Amino acid sequence: MDAIREKWLKMLGTPSYEIGNGEMTFEKAYEYEDYTVEMYIQKNGPQKSQRVSMAIPKNKAFPCPAVVVPFYYREAMLGFNPETNEKIDRFCDYPIMTDLAKRGYITISADAFYRNYEPENYTGEGFSQWKIAAEALKRDNPEWTGMSKLITDTQLLVNALIKDKRADSEKIGIMGHSLGGKMSFYTACLDDRIKVMVASDFGFGWEQTNWTDIWYLGDKVSLLKDMKMDHTELLGTVYPKPFCLIAGEFDNQESIDMIYKAKGYDNDKSTLKMINHQTGHKPPKDALEAAYDFLDKYLKN
Repeated sequence: MDAIREKWLKMLGTPSYEIGNGEMTFEKAYEYEDYTVEMYIQKNGPQKSQRVSMAIPKNKAFPCPAVVVPFYYREAMLGFNPETNEKIDRFCDYPIMTDLAKRGYITISADAFYRNYEPENYTGEGFSQWKIAAEALKRDNPEWTGMSKLITDTQLLVNALIKDKRADSEKIGIMGHSLGGKMSFYTACLDDRIKVMVASDFGFGWEQTNWTDIWYLGDKVSLLKDMKMDHTELLGTVYPKPFCLIAGEFDNQESIDMIYKAKGYDNDKSTLKMINHQTGHKPPKDALEAAYDFLDKYLKN
């Protein structure tokens, strides 16, 4: 399995500079009834940084389990902006960070690189912003893919949890939706520190979503296909790591069938959970609750 993982790492590529360990600088804290939100700036390269948020549960004994929740920007998976306490309409129906903090988890998230790789060029949300950042990343790092950059920045969040004495370093999970699902799946498959993964509607198959965009894998997808490399193969390298898929629009029964063919899981599905709500891209509350229960099963026992 190590040879397969190395093959994937080679395809994902490496940066042209040293990343470092992700030194964190505290900014500000916000107090709420069930949790505290802490804001940080984390170094993620020479003269580069990412904004980070952590939600710390109250009235819990430390160390406690922790979940990385990668997504577009650090406030998104809180479902609101702590600076103003205004809800974020686009994401407030699935505030994964907040939900899990209320269930006793330390949660952590950060801005994705479209916001911070060249912050002087950031003008707002949208695919055009992703393209600008990804082209700059490719210019500076010809051998690095956008997907590998997303994985690397997510691993820095794992580093932060490992260093934080409030978090149980042996009980770290990851959960993400859409973009965050891609980041969760890849990071969990390539980082043994993550013990359980949940990925929501990220497009398990190459044809199911926009893997060929430059901010993900770009033209590497055609090479991966030529080499018969797919996510079924990658998933098989981490058996029996617990994996929960939330399917809704881009993921469907076809995704589940591909997952069931992964080495190890093909004969033993005991650590898999497939939730196919079929209601569209946005995960409904009951699907989220089932996924949270899945995390509980492996991180609270």
